[in-house]
Amino acid sequence: MRKLVGVVLGGALLTGTGWALILPCEAAAAPAADLSSLAWMAGSWQGTADGLEMEELWLAPKGGAMLGLHRDVAGGRMVSFEFLRIEADGEGLVYLASPKGRPPTPFRLVEASPGRAVFANPQHDFPQRVLYWLTADGALHARIEGPRGGQTVGEEWAWTRVK
Repeated sequence: MRKLVGVVLGGALLTGTGWALILPCEAAAAPAADLSSLAWMAGSWQGTADGLEMEELWLAPKGGAMLGLHRDVAGGRMVSFEFLRIEADGEGLVYLASPKGRPPTPFRLVEASPGRAVFANPQHDFPQRVLYWLTADGALHARIEGPRGGQTVGEEWAWTRVK
């Protein structure tokens, strides 16, 4: 799929004409974002759904990485956990997910804007996309998407910041 990417020509900017030329080109594999652009994810988050207590903790960017942890508790017992990490490599930012302590699966940052990040790994079985975003009410949302049983399906969560 082709995307339209805006390019501002230096000459137009310097002359003060205020116009920009839009040229179609292939979008870069990873947006030009550094780790500090994801600092909005940092904090302790919690939510409940159908009797499941969920916690997600993200440490602020430091030392070239953000570290995360997710835990689900039902009936007073932990039923699932995941170690998470976002770090920069030579190609951009990568989200590394280790559900239940398994070896990490990488998801490359493919979209970034204030309060929104999308990571993808089209070679992975499920999920192939991991999305995080903040809503106007301050809630952190996460969604995973990908193929399952011949259909594209997703799961979504919402958490509020722990004060």
